[in-house]
Parts: sequence; C-alpha cells; structure tokens
Amino acid sequence: MTNENNIPLIEVRDLKKYYPIKGGVITHTTGYVKAVDGVSFSIFKGQTLGLVGESGCGKSTIGRGLVGLEPPTAGRIFYNGCDLAVLRKDKKQMRQVRTKLQMVFQDPYSSLNPRKHIFEILAQPMLYHHISTKASVEQDILHLLDMVGLPKTVLGRYPHEFSGGQRQRIGIAKALSLNPDFIVCDEPVSALDVSIQAQILNLLKDLQKELGLTLLFVGHGLGAVNYVSDQIAVMYLGQIVEIGDAREVFRHPIHPYTKALLEAVPIPDPTQKEKEHRLLQGEVADASNPPAGCRFHGRCPCAARQCAQETPVLMEAPAAAHRAACPVMLEKIQKEAAHG
Repeated sequence: MTNENNIPLIEVRDLKKYYPIKGGVITHTTGYVKAVDGVSFSIFKGQTLGLVGESGCGKSTIGRGLVGLEPPTAGRIFYNGCDLAVLRKDKKQMRQVRTKLQMVFQDPYSSLNPRKHIFEILAQPMLYHHISTKASVEQDILHLLDMVGLPKTVLGRYPHEFSGGQRQRIGIAKALSLNPDFIVCDEPVSALDVSIQAQILNLLKDLQKELGLTLLFVGHGLGAVNYVSDQIAVMYLGQIVEIGDAREVFRHPIHPYTKALLEAVPIPDPTQKEKEHRLLQGEVADASNPPAGCRFHGRCPCAARQCAQETPVLMEAPAAAHRAACPVMLEKIQKEAAHG
C-alpha cells in the first residue's frame, strides 16, 4: 500500500548513529561505537517492516531515531516526504509531527508512570495535545481500552496491579491515544509468555488492519517478525544485510547470516531432533572497531577472500523480491539459474 503520491510514509537514507567513547585522564573522545552505520529503507503507508537481528546490532537505535528520541549522527529521516531535521527547527510543527510518530516499548512497566493510575496515564497526553477535551476524554479512553481488549474497570488501577500482557496492552493504548500514523514496536513481546505473545501479535495485526497503521516491528525471532510483517530487514553489526518481501526472505534467504538465524530456531518435531544445525562460530565483532570488508566474514561459513577486502552493498537478487549484501551467494544463485 502506498499513499496517493507514491511517497513512503517513512524513508531512511544512509542513517548513522555513533556514540562517543570517553577516556583518558583529561576526558576526551577516544573512539565511537557505530551502533547504526549507513542504513537505508522505506516503509509505505499501511505496511509493516520487520527489523530482526542479534542484540546490539542497532535495531532499537533505529526505532528510537525514527520517533525522535535519538538524533542521528548523519543521514536523513523523512516523514511523509518531509525531512525531520528541517521540521525540528519549527517547534510548533515538530510538536504536531511527534504525535504522529509513537513507540511501544519492550518493557511496558518501565514505560508507564508507577505513580499514576491508568486514566491519568492515557488522559494527560490526549488533553495536552488537544486530541480530546475534558468532556470527551473519558469516552475516548474507554474506546481505546475496548480496542486493546481491556475492561473499563482498569481505569483506577496502577501499573503494578497488572500482568505483563495487560501492561503491554496499556502501552499499545498509550501509543494509539495520539492518533499516530506510524508506530515503532520495539520488541513488544520478548518479555511476555509465549501464549501472551500470540495474543499481542494478533492484536497488533488487527489494529493495523482496522486503523491503517504503519509499523516498524523490531524483534529477535524471524518467526514472530514474519507473522506481522510485509517486509523483513535483517541487521548485523549496524548494517542491513538482507531486505525484502517477508515471505521471500523467510522461505528463500540469501545471506548466510539470515540462514543462520532461521536454522537457530528449534524445530518442534521429535522426528527432526537429530537434524544438524549449522551454528555460527565466534562472537560478534566490536562495534567500535568493525572488521574491514563484510562485517560478518569472520563468522561466515561461505566467506571468500574478497569478503575480507570489499564492503558489500545491497544488490537485487535474480528472480526474487529482495536484496542481499552478499556477492558470493548472489553469484552462486546466478550460476545455478543459468544452468537451469
């Protein structure tokens, strides 16, 4: 789905986010942690982009940057064709845009004020941004609670009185309270029981369909990400190594890292118990001093000499709806296609 002008709702161009490393007797910057290092993608209205990768690869940093919580070191972020860096210069305009960019956090408890009951938590931003009036706010909040599957009896209760799943529903209601166009879901189910995870995933899918929301869904597991996403982007050490149609990436992965993520998922079938998994060797490199060439080459079972020398870029895969940053595997696919 696209908007009328075929402009992405969210567009990221060569985004970089570096965190300074301080050291020395007289404190000074000794280096940088390259949390996000040259990431580009687009999300059209009504779509969900799933962002997956190991802890520390930069997924959450991207999400926080898209909603304005982390200013980028370099690169540009566009909302509906408007550069957010330009919008920040106009406080009034940026205040309006901020309501359209919301976030559901990984830990719902830490994102809710423990000193306030649920009615206050939901009502205050709605009144401040003039989404509701004092006369209508209670009815609007009851509508929100109904949308996320919570009874009206919860309004006078405090965050510590709820289960993890209920708190996450409140977090989703809080994000929806400002009528956003775009929501970053930062690992919204990772802290929940498996049965509750399914409920929250189904809720997000239903809300997206009902409200026409655009989502960035950040997660670890390709299974959950694939379930809610139209597209999937796989990250490794601050860079996207594969991106494309969710079904295509999930069923026909190209990059060795994507394949490793899929093979690491346990198979719930006793007959497949003896199947050997090609587990990755070694550790993720230091983000403050990433290796030359492909950042994955030190752990890659398919690495060639060129991988340690040339920095790969995302290239179109033949006869496939996605791109990958692995010339070795792409060349192999092309040869196989040529030989029929």
